[in-house]
Amino acid sequence: MNDALESFVPMTLARRGAQQLATTYAPAFDATLLQGLGRAFYWKHLLDSGIAKSGSDIARQEGLHHSCINEVIRLTLLAPDIIAQLMAGRQPRRLTLMWFQRNPLPVDWQAQRDIIASFE
Repeated sequence: MNDALESFVPMTLARRGAQQLATTYAPAFDATLLQGLGRAFYWKHLLDSGIAKSGSDIARQEGLHHSCINEVIRLTLLAPDIIAQLMAGRQPRRLTLMWFQRNPLPVDWQAQRDIIASFE
């Protein structure tokens, strides 16, 4: 039986003079952004299931300011492909949790994609 293993290493080939160099790159996971995304979906679950009555109720339980809950829970409105991009570590470098907290986020998914594309 032939049990071949296969692995994938993301890389780009670049030419420097007469040499061709292979440069590898790794996804840049933003732990703070991923933690915020996880909290947003958890808090949305608390609201949807009736465990928490409001964002203020969650804020009291978590010891946070109520505006923090509202700013972070907006992440649940992101387009699924953008969420997948964030979870894969392929987000633009300047797209941080702080950016999401301080900037308006359109509900329209195509408008969100346009904003993400403007970072690149």
